[in-house]
Amino acid sequence: MSVYFYPDPYHFSVHLQELKKHLIQLISRVPGLQAIVFTDRDGVPLIKAATDSAPEHALRPGFLATVGMAMSQGNKLGLGKCNKMVSSYSNYQVVSFNRHPVTITLVASSSANTGMILNLEEELNTVSQTLRSVVEAS
Repeated sequence: MSVYFYPDPYHFSVHLQELKKHLIQLISRVPGLQAIVFTDRDGVPLIKAATDSAPEHALRPGFLATVGMAMSQGNKLGLGKCNKMVSSYSNYQVVSFNRHPVTITLVASSSANTGMILNLEEELNTVSQTLRSVVEAS
């Protein structure tokens, strides 16, 4: 019996580095954006890019899992599927996109332009499609 990795581990590692570089470029385009994290449905980070000023607690799997659970609550209330969520706090804002089975979470300062962050959605969807195959295979 043979075992095949698709993509092969080396190629996937190189590809992840390219994705991370792309995410860092996106972060630099939006003043105040501090982190972009792609997680599976359990909040486990698949790929993460963050500045040094990103709040560490917002990048932990426990927090990221809670974001996913909060997005699923709208469906239980009969409001339909939650596609995106914006949460504003005193010092930060968190914008999340639901691309089942991948959740995209962006963490920014409270003064960052939320519209600019929301405008990254299409570019981030391209990355989530790449990661979706990894999550579905696991």
